[in-house]
Amino acid sequence: MINAAAVAYMLERGVPEAIVTALLAHERQGFADEAAWGGHLAALGLGAGWRRLVSEAAMVGAITARGLLNDTVIVSDDAGQFDVLTHALCWVHAERHLRRVACATAEQQRLVDLQRQLVWWLYADLKLYKDDPNPARRAALKQRFARIFGRVTGFAELDEAVARIRANKDELLLVLERPEIPLHTNGSENDIRSFVTKRKISGETRSAAGKQARDTFLSLLKTCAKLAVSFWDYLGARLKIPEAEEIPWLPDLIRQRAPA
Repeated sequence: MINAAAVAYMLERGVPEAIVTALLAHERQGFADEAAWGGHLAALGLGAGWRRLVSEAAMVGAITARGLLNDTVIVSDDAGQFDVLTHALCWVHAERHLRRVACATAEQQRLVDLQRQLVWWLYADLKLYKDDPNPARRAALKQRFARIFGRVTGFAELDEAVARIRANKDELLLVLERPEIPLHTNGSENDIRSFVTKRKISGETRSAAGKQARDTFLSLLKTCAKLAVSFWDYLGARLKIPEAEEIPWLPDLIRQRAPA
């Protein structure tokens, strides 16, 4: 779907205005499937260089047009592919910019340690705010952020790292407006750790079917763990093993435990 959301996505990512204009000028703005969309791009003579971004934009447009994911916040480690919809940043990854600062003197190390301590004190108070959000605390935390990341020490590498974090203020402090979101991406990191470990041990799968089987079972395993359901009991129930414990359908359990 080519609409305002799709256009905003393209412009934010540097798609040439000539391409955006050509898409908007066409009488057809909605496409039923990938074949129809691909044919449309071919008819416009759009080269391969911009197809990915334009297709991503059309997908965002379709999601928005259907009223899906309107309240969704994506919390990421600042990798560009996750900067879609409403975006927030992980504090743990942000603090790593400070940890990586190379110090040549004891004074430089002291400055880095102090800056990191200030960040973790702020982080602790953001966690407390999530449990009891209110306007006064929100304003105070914004002021603290400005003070902490407005410091200039004269240690160039540290000041650059601080400035980089300061530039991401809106995404790091989105939690003040949306206290239900996490401050970090640890949950996602833990979800893929098993996959990464297996890949290190035995490499990639040898076929598309193998990849699908691995991803499917890993997803089921992690979902069962989050729902406090034994994965072995789950498999026994689905494979109809005699005397296996009955396990409800996972989508039903997810709906039951979802916040109102």
